[in-house]
Amino acid sequence: MDRLNAPARLMIVSDLDHTMVDHHDPENMSLLRFNALWEARYRHDSLLVFSTGRSPTLYKQLRKEKPMLTPDITIMSVGTEITYGTSMVPDDGWVEVLNHKWDRNIVTEEASKFSELILQSETEQRPHKVSFYVDKDKAQNVRKALSEIFAKHGLDVKIIYSGGMDLDILPQGAGKGQALAYLHKKFKAEGKLPTNTLVCGDSGNDAELFSIPDVHGVMVSNAQEELLQWHAENAKGNPKIIHATERCAAGIIQAIGHFNLGPNTSPRDITNFSDSELENVSASSEIVKFFLFYERWRRAEVENCEIYLASVKADCDASGILVHPSGAELPLCGAITGMRNYYGDKQGQQFRVWVDRVLSTQTGLDTWLVKFNKWELSGKIDLLVDEPLELDLLRRVANTSKLLLCFILTRSISNGQSLFQLNYLSIPAGDEQQGCVITCIINMKKDGVSGATYMHVHETWLEGSGTKDQSTWLF
Repeated sequence: MDRLNAPARLMIVSDLDHTMVDHHDPENMSLLRFNALWEARYRHDSLLVFSTGRSPTLYKQLRKEKPMLTPDITIMSVGTEITYGTSMVPDDGWVEVLNHKWDRNIVTEEASKFSELILQSETEQRPHKVSFYVDKDKAQNVRKALSEIFAKHGLDVKIIYSGGMDLDILPQGAGKGQALAYLHKKFKAEGKLPTNTLVCGDSGNDAELFSIPDVHGVMVSNAQEELLQWHAENAKGNPKIIHATERCAAGIIQAIGHFNLGPNTSPRDITNFSDSELENVSASSEIVKFFLFYERWRRAEVENCEIYLASVKADCDASGILVHPSGAELPLCGAITGMRNYYGDKQGQQFRVWVDRVLSTQTGLDTWLVKFNKWELSGKIDLLVDEPLELDLLRRVANTSKLLLCFILTRSISNGQSLFQLNYLSIPAGDEQQGCVITCIINMKKDGVSGATYMHVHETWLEGSGTKDQSTWLF
């Protein structure tokens, strides 16, 4: 990666579904805990790699639904596609590797003769991946038969069965493990082989990741039987691979601590920042800390106390200016004072704030230019419905508005009607997930509670963002 001039201190290579992303966690708390830790302590000198079985289409859809960070490298379609950066620039060298002894037309034609196989959606069919669904009890016989047929055609393929239903046919040189080995080889040739690599997974298509030499590995607590069985048969005595006791991203954080790969206390786990350690204060950690306070203030999770606002205001230069995404300019200290009017306005709602791609550049002896993306996710809907139609209406509203409704918070009766108040967190379409690019100038102090003074803050809406009521977007 051109972003780093030296070997990464840590490279995390993580599967997404049920590993980094917990679909049974409506609050996304383990993912948000990881986000805060990564941006505060690792983004500046480490690499984040997402390795997913999802196609680019489904990967981008997941990013719209969950509060995910932007990885440095994305491995998709079960290791058949490698892209770099926010623009997802493809690796042409990897494409050449995969073309060896691969003929997609033959693979598709022969596999179509098996009635046991059900072709997955068109978005999941990729240049070097053909994907099907198959019943668990038929998977082994189908794999064996297909392997013999492809060998007769002179093809060198691999067939991966995972998740109790997914069967993927790939070039022999493809797969999550081979993609990681390719990256390691590439980094080594550039003199940038990461000091440590941590691989993270939960299912059968992640097994190859744990086979790469010299990596640390974590199977999250909710790992599927197919991965646990592979581990028992192939790596039971390997001390570099653990089965975490925590689910998903929380298990990844646990592994960072277990292997002593670096700090593993997420800023989200710190309830009182004034009591936290100051020895590793950085511009990135200050950014994460400020927006955690901002979230907790609006959720009324901290005390409504003038001392808190006075402390934050003391960390702003008296002549500092905030440029709002609308273009309006106001004094930084005035913006902090204005937070008083918004205390608890998001209480009881699924309001979350996270920052992404926090990158800082030192521009003076004590001055840093910091640029990052800041996201807010929140929403609440009140529905007034007739009792006999309530469930049907809820379904139709969810379908037409494309909202992912997670659970009912309250139900009350008014004039013979039921009033439901629902919270949702994942929003495939709509205006409730909003983001902006923030550039700020920070003076890093050598003492004081915060360690930083905000000199200037400039915000610009990210593409597709912009709230209707811009007065609720404070920072």
